[in-house]
Parts: sequence; structure tokens; C-alpha cells
Amino acid sequence: MRRRTAALALGTAAAMVLTGCSTMSPEASGTVTLNMVESLTNPTRTDLLKDLIADFEQRNPKVKVNLVSPPTEQADQKLQQMLQSGSGVDVLEVRDITVGPWSNNGWLYDMKKDLDGWKGWEAMTENAVKASQDAKGRTYFVPYGFYGLSLFYRTDLVKKAGFSKPPATWQELLQQASAIHDPAQRRYGYAFRGGANSNSNATAAIEAYLADQVDPANGFKLKDGRTIFAAPEAEEAMENYLKLFQQASPKSSVAWGYPEMVEAFSNGSTAFLLQDPEVIATVSESKSLSKGQWDTAPLVAGPGGKTVQPLATAGWGVARGSEHKVEAVKLVQFLSQGEASTTFTKKNSLVPILKSATSDPFYKTGPWSSYVTMTEQPDKYLVVTQPRGVTWWAEWQQKADADVQKLILGRTTPKKLVAGWDAYWTEKWQQGQ
Repeated sequence: MRRRTAALALGTAAAMVLTGCSTMSPEASGTVTLNMVESLTNPTRTDLLKDLIADFEQRNPKVKVNLVSPPTEQADQKLQQMLQSGSGVDVLEVRDITVGPWSNNGWLYDMKKDLDGWKGWEAMTENAVKASQDAKGRTYFVPYGFYGLSLFYRTDLVKKAGFSKPPATWQELLQQASAIHDPAQRRYGYAFRGGANSNSNATAAIEAYLADQVDPANGFKLKDGRTIFAAPEAEEAMENYLKLFQQASPKSSVAWGYPEMVEAFSNGSTAFLLQDPEVIATVSESKSLSKGQWDTAPLVAGPGGKTVQPLATAGWGVARGSEHKVEAVKLVQFLSQGEASTTFTKKNSLVPILKSATSDPFYKTGPWSSYVTMTEQPDKYLVVTQPRGVTWWAEWQQKADADVQKLILGRTTPKKLVAGWDAYWTEKWQQGQ
């Protein structure tokens, strides 16, 4: 997922919140003020949230909302400080990588009872309803959308190379990317992710090769209880993945993270890119590519013709320390349904949480249609939950990124890489961490 950066002035009210001041008391008129904190901040997004909040306040004149927007790099740390203090935050952005540690520390409010009978559930996709509950059925946040992978591709280059359609499998991706790859012409096959968060695409490849064997409740486990890295198909996936770097990617992509990958596709130098839907907006604004030169295709599959869609998600939750939980839950409900939800997902290029999106022309045509295709074919594009909420997730990402670097630099082999990952996860789970 992209990590947006914005240097925003927090203002006097926000500064008071960040120093741990308690939630403002109701005014004499009976008005309740909620402090709402976002974490994936950027100026455009903040302005959009302010518009949605203004609509909420108009519908609920006795509730005022103070939006706090810390710079993205500091946001989770600031939120953690506020949650630890037990005051100063009512509604907050909760992500799949923060919900685990924050709920374990008792900082988040379980909204399950408050949301029993809420009609908003009926309008949501199955994925959204599932993502709103943890393994024990608790609801610490309601998703506002998903970040899911699809394949961005150059329609003109695919056709010129003699292919009638984009690749549907990882093997076909290697074949087509290698055919298009021509460094002498500064034309490259694949925008490889070798730098920050490189582990995410590597594990996506492994999960695709094992699609039918993966435990839907834990994307890093097989249905027989072993880690996905223990299966021989994991090594096969990494051998193909390594060839994708060696045969079809720029050598400089050894250090590419999100910005470099997206730029390489947007400027027309690479033919394929595996990325989240938010990139649609970025590529649409490219001056190097015309509308007819690119499109998206569903996430590529493994040898069995199926793949695993490792959806990342985030949403709105309520702080356990809030003194205005009724009003806070009401705001979460407002943002999670109807026009407010649709507006937020469209303008943030997110996979939507509402069923109505499948019939919305915005999603049915052009680059968005691949996401609708995946949603409508759950037996082929299997949705699993990765263990992103474990306390060691950040540690895992650092280790796995370093290992991918070693692989593409020739300092380890696919066999040794997956064996190390298998040992790592097996030990963690045996320790009961």
C-alpha cells in the first residue's frame, strides 16, 4: 500500500489533542465534539474528509467533529500516544497492521453490539463484512475500502510483441515481459519491486502457486497447518519470480519501492506493473501514456489457474477511551454507507465495500473493470486474510525485504529463502506470539 506524505499544520485544536487533552466537554447547548484522527494523510484526502464531515454535521446538528491530520510518517506514533493517554481521540483510522497491537492493548472499542441490526451491513460486500470482524467476532473497525493488486499493462506493447491478450498467470507474465524487454531501446518488461515492501509481491506469487492449499483465515498457512513456505510450490514460485527480475526487469529495480515502480510504468518505460488501484489515478494523469495505451487485468494466477487476492484494508474505529461512543459510532456508520462511502472510495481509488459498485459505470468500464471481475469470480480469485495483525509484522517485513534483496543480488537461492521464511513463521507460531 502506498504511504502518502503530507506536511500539514495541525492547528491549535489539533495541537491540544496531540498533547493528550481530554475530549472536549459538551457545550451548554448540548453539542458534543468528537476528535477524529486520520493516519494515511494527504491534503486532497483531508479536504475530502472535511466535506464528508460537514455533511454529517449538517445531518447531526448536535455533533461537531474536529479532524486531526498528522503527517503520515508520524501518524501511527501520534495515535498510539493519544490512545495510551486514554483521552483526546474518539474516532480514528484503524489499519489491518495496527488493529492487532492496538486492540491487544485495550485501546480500541468493540462496536459489535452497537452495530447489531445496522442496515449498512446488508449493502456491504462479503469481503467487507468479513474484514470488519476479528477471529473472535469483535468489530474494532469498519473498512472504508481495500487495497488489492491487479496487473497494469501496456496494451500496445503486448500486441506488438505478438500476444492477443495480457498474461493470466505468473508464467505468462514472465513470457510476455521477457519478449517485450529490450534494454538497448530503454524498454523494459516488468517494474520489479526490489526495495521497500518487496516481500509483498514475492508472497503474492507464492500464494498464487498454492491457491487451493492456502488457509483462507491465514494466508501464510496451508490448510494442513504448515506455513505456505514449506510447500515445494513456494520454491517454484520464487524461481519464476527471480527470472522475472533477471530476464525482464531493469537492473536499477533492485532498489525500487512504490514511487519508482509507478513512475517507471507511468513514464512508459516498463510494460507491466503489479500495484494497487490508487495507481489508476496516477497513470491516468501521465503525459507519456495515452488512454488507449494501457489498461489493467486481474491479478495473475498460479499454474492451477487460480490466485489469492491478499487484500489490505483500513477503516474507521472508535477509541475505548472515548466519552462519546454513541456519537462516535454514528459517525463511523455515516462514513461507511451510501454516498459518503462511494465518494470516499472513488476519490481515493479504493476497491469499494459496497455491493452496488459492481453495477456502477465508474467501476464497470476501463481500468477499474478488472477489480469487478475479481469480485464477481471469488472461486478463481480467492480472498484470504494475511496475518498482518501479529505483533511481529514490522519485524517480518524488514527481514523479508532483506531476503528478497539477497535473492535478486545472487546472495541466496529460492530454496534457501523459502526455507528461512518457513523456519521464521514456524518458530513464531510455536512460541505462541
